[in-house]
Amino acid sequence: MKKFTILFGLLCCFSLMAQNINLSDPLPDNHKIKKGVLSNGMTYYIYHTDVTKNVASYYIIQNVGSVLEDDDQQGLAHFLEHMAFNGTENFTGKGILNTLQTQGLVFGRDINAYTDFDETVYNVNNVPTTPEMINTGLMILKDWSNYLLLTDEEIDAERGVIREEWRTRQNGSMRIFQQSLSTTYNNSKYAERLPIGQMDIVDNFEYKALRDFYHDWYRTDLQAIAIIGDIDVDAIEKKIKTMFSEIPAVENPIERFVVQIDDNQEMLYHMAMDEEVSTASISFAITHPKHLRDQTIGDLQESLLIEMTTSMLTDRLSEISQKPIAPFLNARMGYGELTRAKNQLFISISPKPEQQQEAFKSVMEEVNRAMKFGFTQAELERTKKQYANYYENQISREDDRSHGAIINTIKSNYLDNETITDIAKEYEIIKELFASLTTDDLHHTIKKLYTQKNRILSVTGVKGENNLTKKQAESILHSTEKDSSLTAYEDNFAGKTLMTGVNVKKGKIVSEKRVDDIDATIFKLSNGATVYYKFADKNKDDVQLIATSYGGKSLLTDSELPSSALLRDLVQLSGLGDYSATELPKILAGKTAQTQVRISDLSEMITGNAVSKDVETLLQMLYLRFEKPRLDEDAYKVLQNNITSFLTRRSKDINAKMQDSVTTTLYGNNNPKHIIFNQAMIDKVDFTIMENIYKSRFSNAADFNFFIVGDVEKEVLKPLLEKYVASISSTNIKENWKDNSDSWINPAIDKNISLRMEDPKATVRIGYRNKVEYTLKNELLVGTLASILQLRYTETLREQEGGTYGASARASLSKRPIEEANLQISFDCDPNKVEQLVVIVHNEIEKVAKGEIQQSDLDKTLTNYIKARKEQKDYNRYDMSWVTNYVLEGYDMNDPKNYEDIVNAITAEDIQNFTNELLEDANTFEIIFEPLNQ
Repeated sequence: MKKFTILFGLLCCFSLMAQNINLSDPLPDNHKIKKGVLSNGMTYYIYHTDVTKNVASYYIIQNVGSVLEDDDQQGLAHFLEHMAFNGTENFTGKGILNTLQTQGLVFGRDINAYTDFDETVYNVNNVPTTPEMINTGLMILKDWSNYLLLTDEEIDAERGVIREEWRTRQNGSMRIFQQSLSTTYNNSKYAERLPIGQMDIVDNFEYKALRDFYHDWYRTDLQAIAIIGDIDVDAIEKKIKTMFSEIPAVENPIERFVVQIDDNQEMLYHMAMDEEVSTASISFAITHPKHLRDQTIGDLQESLLIEMTTSMLTDRLSEISQKPIAPFLNARMGYGELTRAKNQLFISISPKPEQQQEAFKSVMEEVNRAMKFGFTQAELERTKKQYANYYENQISREDDRSHGAIINTIKSNYLDNETITDIAKEYEIIKELFASLTTDDLHHTIKKLYTQKNRILSVTGVKGENNLTKKQAESILHSTEKDSSLTAYEDNFAGKTLMTGVNVKKGKIVSEKRVDDIDATIFKLSNGATVYYKFADKNKDDVQLIATSYGGKSLLTDSELPSSALLRDLVQLSGLGDYSATELPKILAGKTAQTQVRISDLSEMITGNAVSKDVETLLQMLYLRFEKPRLDEDAYKVLQNNITSFLTRRSKDINAKMQDSVTTTLYGNNNPKHIIFNQAMIDKVDFTIMENIYKSRFSNAADFNFFIVGDVEKEVLKPLLEKYVASISSTNIKENWKDNSDSWINPAIDKNISLRMEDPKATVRIGYRNKVEYTLKNELLVGTLASILQLRYTETLREQEGGTYGASARASLSKRPIEEANLQISFDCDPNKVEQLVVIVHNEIEKVAKGEIQQSDLDKTLTNYIKARKEQKDYNRYDMSWVTNYVLEGYDMNDPKNYEDIVNAITAEDIQNFTNELLEDANTFEIIFEPLNQ
């Protein structure tokens, strides 16, 4: 649980809570994490976990961010982050990337970093734990700490990359955010220190400026390293003490100050608008001070009450949003960190068009309803169940926590002094707190959070609309706070279960067969359904479900396709069985189980997951998806409102315009199989058609294959299958998909499209399409081609030319409805550089076709394949893929001959031959989006 605390007297007002607990006691530490501090001030953390076997992840947390920059240094903290990958004492040039990529790591996925206002964090994930690579991982951290080269040549080369990163990220939402900074951060230094920086400074700073910033701030007393993975903790600690203690501490270091944000008595207000943003949003916040002292049980209690309070209010707001007459699409309340020294209570609102005032009033009425009357006992009991369920799941899955989840707790400990708790012991404390927790405690909490000072209101307005002004907002706040007509929230929803009133006619398992190849069991049920079950506990307390059948949209008429596009959304908004989407979470409080419905081009499926104790709930939900689905007309009205807002937002969104333009350029303006999401499409959507589609796709269990894989014993599962799966209605009809594939309107398409945009940039889309036989080898070859091109474009387009922040090369090989290969390349860039960069894109493809393939690129890619497959086998989801592929695709993916042997045998000649096969008489497109001359 994230522990956020506020510096006012909540503790003294908590009635007689926790009589057996000393609230001033420290929280229980998690002793699985080894923590220490070296003589030079560097902190280290070590954590052993074999959630992914034989790998470890390496992190360095710099207590340094953009807020520490001087006026003439804006952007240097972020620039330093980039330079860490461009030459260090032990890894010159691109040595870090090259070394790690030879071990199968991928830049961006496994090797990355980020810069924020107050910190910069680097990560190298899933490095093999061979002695050599353990030393390499530690050496990388050491070099990042103190030994960046920062050469003139590399600095100049990186300026263009960062400029293109700014260009790629610059859009309507970013410009709105930039406009609101001064209000959000009350004109403090934060408002002027967006991490990307000022491009004129990025382009022109002196080399010495960057080196000085590095010397001043990248120092051992502001650094923590963390090593997480399948390692020997004591051996790693010994290495850390030997390697990192020799890094010299900086003498007379500059104070690492914490930027404060002044309090405000009058509400701060800002309205921002942008030509590319066409929907409104409202953000109301109240800031609170945040301390960095050692945490106590009292802090945990505060955190618990705050999270419960904001969660309950969010649930109430969600209930309102489910009503067609609601003036907002969604709204939520939360509490979290704003800066190192400030927390904030925040309320986010997405109003419907021309209803900003009504939306703000409706939300604030709910806040003030809670202020006046508090919360109900039913809400409290339901939320307690949810928290108990959360803790029990966390405890049962503690050994399955990802490296990313673990590092987040470490970062919070180092940067914010949040205790890394023993989750089991924390839960024992929570249970004692729950024993005496009352609705009065929650009522008191919201009163303390909702203060009159430190209020901030940020409005994203829309030109031509009646936007919420400061005066209107103040009037609404005053009227709702003084509204004597408000009545208490009523919640009488209790005593019901998911299956209340549902009569299930139990079926039988008619046969059971063992499949040794995949270590699974096939159950044939009395209704004709087939269930494939495999026990897997690589991830404890995790059970996965897939029910799938061929057919999908390929069996629908053209007139049904618009309705099918929104069916999944309607199902989600409608709830399940007898319960609406508002009621369903109340029914499921304290349980962890969920299902989703999907209709794809060639199949329909129900997917789901649950913890082990809630497998029965999962199968109950599956049963209801077939036997008692809920498609609610009120939910349909809500969906229509949501779609209206979505279309409005889409109307000025540059990326949406580009995607629509690509679709119409390739498939024409009126292709029913490739529908443009616009009002014309929405006008063809019909509720009755949606109902009929659902019934036709999910009415026959015998036409589905059911897959259940995870931590549930067979003898526990069997009676549940008989009750909830064998009882689903069925017929003897078997369906299959139809081939409705179509071609591009022209085999060679070359088009430039001009769009009006606020910040000029060009976007390049290049594609190849050709018939290629589907084989396991060809599927690997097409992926290898894309990976090699990705490496080449990173080196040429990004590093050598500084022409783009990153180019994407993606490829696929389809098996059905037709066997076909696709290769697509896309990137953003300076409009003036399009021509030269496009030439490079094609040159790199032609080089591969000529056999000019760097063996190192091929080796990196194939090593990644073997490494990734090995790591995948540590998770239950691999076993699910194993079973589904065996049944649906007819091969054993766990047999080395179907993967590892193929990968190890791939040669540069194979890639060359495949590329030529793909290119020969291929359909192609080159679509370039450029700014309209304005």
